[in-house]
Amino acid sequence: MIPELKKNTESKMQKSIEALKNDLGKVRTGRASTGLLDHIHVDYYGSMTQLSQIANVTLLDGRTLGVQPWEKSMLGKVEKAIRDSDLGLNPSTVGDVVRVPMPALTEERRRDLIKVVRGEGEDAKIAIRNLRRDANSSLKDALKSKEIGEDDERRAQDDVQKLTDKYITEVDKMLAQKEQDLMQI
Repeated sequence: MIPELKKNTESKMQKSIEALKNDLGKVRTGRASTGLLDHIHVDYYGSMTQLSQIANVTLLDGRTLGVQPWEKSMLGKVEKAIRDSDLGLNPSTVGDVVRVPMPALTEERRRDLIKVVRGEGEDAKIAIRNLRRDANSSLKDALKSKEIGEDDERRAQDDVQKLTDKYITEVDKMLAQKEQDLMQI
């Protein structure tokens, strides 16, 4: 029972880390990244479809993305979807490619993005702490129903706390790296 609980808790904490990685990937730095456009959806014949499903997204250079729809008729819709997204990008069509230049970040915008990143990190830490709380309450319930002894419960709680500390440290490292990326000019 205890090993299964630890394993489930650790896998859920790992999923929290993965979710944080995805969220941090959406926060743009000054550099172009193909993952930046992952969450954009385009009206594709009446259904909202992910951009990556209808176009090839490539890195043209360090500050420019190239989006090449597989159907030329989608050029205008792809450009409009990117422009209407919350990323503040200004795409332009050149031939059969939509060029998406990454504007340079101002100091003020960098500070705002750091606040966003810290908020995402805090949400991840809260999720990890909630998983710890759930695991500990499961251990207490098992102790009350006499499935495990007090010593086992205490050892398992210590193990869960070590897991929590490990993943909180990982979140802190990810945040520090992202903040460093944001502050680079």
